[in-house]
Amino acid sequence: MSPQAPLRFLTPVLLGALLVAGSVQAADARFVPVTAAQAQALGIQTQRVGAGSKAAAAGLPATVSIPNSQVRVIAAPLAGVVESLETAPGLSVTKGQVLVRLSSPQALELQRDRIQADAQAGLARQSLKRDEQLFREGLIAESRLQASRANAAQSAAQAAERAQELRLAQHSRGQTLSLVAPIAGSVLEQQVSVGQRVEQSAPLYRIARLDPLSVDIQAPLAVASQLRVGAGLRIPATGASGEVIAVGRAVDPASQSVLVRGLVTRGADSLRPGQATTVDLDVGKAAGDAAVQVPAGAVLHHEGKQWVFVAATEGKASGYRATPVQPAGRVGDNILVSGLPAEATIATAGIAALKANLLGMGR
Repeated sequence: MSPQAPLRFLTPVLLGALLVAGSVQAADARFVPVTAAQAQALGIQTQRVGAGSKAAAAGLPATVSIPNSQVRVIAAPLAGVVESLETAPGLSVTKGQVLVRLSSPQALELQRDRIQADAQAGLARQSLKRDEQLFREGLIAESRLQASRANAAQSAAQAAERAQELRLAQHSRGQTLSLVAPIAGSVLEQQVSVGQRVEQSAPLYRIARLDPLSVDIQAPLAVASQLRVGAGLRIPATGASGEVIAVGRAVDPASQSVLVRGLVTRGADSLRPGQATTVDLDVGKAAGDAAVQVPAGAVLHHEGKQWVFVAATEGKASGYRATPVQPAGRVGDNILVSGLPAEATIATAGIAALKANLLGMGR
C-alpha cells in the first residue's frame, strides 16, 4: 500500500487505531498518537532536521574565481622589444623574480634626462647657497633670494620626477628593462612572445595568488533572503570550505537567482579558477533562525497555513504533532521553512494517514 493512499484503503484494524486516537486528541487537537507498529503499517517514515542545519541549502551551482585583490598584470613601462621571457603559464613565481627583459631605447633617454635633471638641481642648490650669503651681507635684494629659492625647489622637483620615471621603468642597465613580479603567485597568462615589439602599457603577464579563492554562487532568491555574511560554505566534491563574504542585492531576471560570493579559506589548493562546482550553504545558521530544508511532501497545507508533523509524546502516548511552519521558498525538491524545534524529527512519508486523523476523518 502506498504511504499516501486515501484513508478508505486502510485496513479496519488501522482505522480502529485511529478512532481510538481521537479520544486522546482531546488534550491536543494537533497531536496524533501513533504506536511504532502503527507507524510501520502506515508506511510512516521520518527524517531528523535541526535549526542551523549545516546543509540548509545544498547543491547550489557555483564557479571558482580569484579575488580581484590577488591579481596583478605585468605591463610594459616603455615601448620596446621583448628580449627574454623568464617564466611561463602555470609556473609559480616569487616576489621580485625577474619575469621579462625588455629592450627600449627610451630607457636611455630616461637615464639621460635624469642625469641632466640632477645636474640642474645641483646648480640651483649652489646658486641658492651663494644668494643666501649675499643677502646676509646686504648685497642683493630679497626678491632675488626668493627667485633663487623657487628655482632650486623647481629643479629638485624635476630631478625627483625623472628619478621616479626611471624607477617605474625598472631600469637595469643600458637600454634593458628587467620587469619583476610584484607578488608571489602563479602565472595565469602570457600575452607576448620573445622578439615581439610592444607599446607602452601593453600587458605582458597576468599573475595571481591562488589562496584563498572565491566562489560565485547562484542562489535562489528564497535562499539568498535567509543568508548573512559569515555563513559557512562547503564544496562537497573537494572538501574545501569557507564562508560567505557578500550577498548580492540584484536578482537575475531570467533565473531569479542572486549572486552570492564566498571565500574558500580551507582546501583552496584543490580548486582551479574557472572551475564549475556545487556549494552547500549554512542558511539557517547564518540567518540566526530555524530555517531548514524539508521534503516538499512533508509539508501539509491546512487552514491557510503550512504544517509539518513532528515526532512528539503526549503523556504516555507517542505520535506526531502538527507544527505550523513559515515557508521561505523552494530549493529543488525541498521547501525552506522556519519554526521547527531544534533537532526535530519529522514525518516525511505516510502523511495521508496523519492528515486524515488531524482533519477528523478517522473519528
